[in-house]
Amino acid sequence: MQNLSILQNKIKIKFNNLELLKQSLIHKSFNHDVNNEKLEFLGDRVIGLILSKTLLKTYPNDREGIIDKKFANMVNKKTCADVAKTLDLKKFMLIGGSYKGANRSDEKITSDCLEALIGAIFLDKGLDVSEKFILRYWQEYLDKSVLTIIDSKTRLQEYSLKKFKELPSYKSYKETGPKHNPIFKVEVQINGSKKYKGTGSSKKIAQQSAAKKLLEDVLI
Repeated sequence: MQNLSILQNKIKIKFNNLELLKQSLIHKSFNHDVNNEKLEFLGDRVIGLILSKTLLKTYPNDREGIIDKKFANMVNKKTCADVAKTLDLKKFMLIGGSYKGANRSDEKITSDCLEALIGAIFLDKGLDVSEKFILRYWQEYLDKSVLTIIDSKTRLQEYSLKKFKELPSYKSYKETGPKHNPIFKVEVQINGSKKYKGTGSSKKIAQQSAAKKLLEDVLI
């Protein structure tokens, strides 16, 4: 129980039902029948609800595709594992000896445990406390999300696949300038469109430039 007190102090939440907190820390390798899998399932949904609501409120003018990309960056296993590491969550977990001895990544089990912990917080304290907890530990990722954009090449690919069920066609047609500072020229075309040209210091930049021009024309 001492570990549970330490964890409660760390997360600044006092549980009414300590059994919920304990269960959130039990990996299935420790107890096959009583473990954190169902709480993990619930916590994943609570995280999704809070972060999607927050993103929609923070970026009211962003397209759904951009919001979705920002959301995906914040709920993936790596981000959850990073938050779990901040809480030093692994040292509070109950993990079976067979799992400890295996060559496995900590990232999945700590990420899953964090989701289970949030599921337990939700059941014990409700949505408001869960939201405060999530926003406290995801704030830096929310701050970074302002930099997450869908680049022109990706947007054009999504548009072409959705509308024509085919990828844009890129063609590199010229490279000029000195070898140490070349200029690449690329053209792109989608079904029925004219060809749009882009230039840049690399083929990738030139493709982005061409895609941007095509998008600006077809999405007007």
